[in-house]
Amino acid sequence: QVQLVESGGGLVQSGSSLRLSCAASGFTSGSNAIGWFRQAPGKEREGVSCISRTFGTRYYIDSVKGRFAIFRDNANNTVYLQMHSLTPEDTAISYCASRPSISCSSDHRDYNHWGQGTQVTVSS
Repeated sequence: QVQLVESGGGLVQSGSSLRLSCAASGFTSGSNAIGWFRQAPGKEREGVSCISRTFGTRYYIDSVKGRFAIFRDNANNTVYLQMHSLTPEDTAISYCASRPSISCSSDHRDYNHWGQGTQVTVSS
């Protein structure tokens, strides 16, 4: 069955970097659009970044543009989210998700498989 496993979260200071990983099994990650979402306490889940299936088109929410980078290693069925210049506003549980589509979406309802999440905490 399809499984997504996130890793790489942690507790860091403001200005630090983290790299999140999303290891996919049960399908070839290159055949699905993969998105990263996050949910902070008391807030709705928001789409942070996505990489599309065929052309590797990338999407970023405005608040992370220039700081985050998404890329995929199809040989290892893994999608990464490299995060730089982290701020306390980036504190959230981060999830990766997949959708069987050629294109990205920022709407979490368009994704049908989810990982368990990894906590990212940024202290000031």
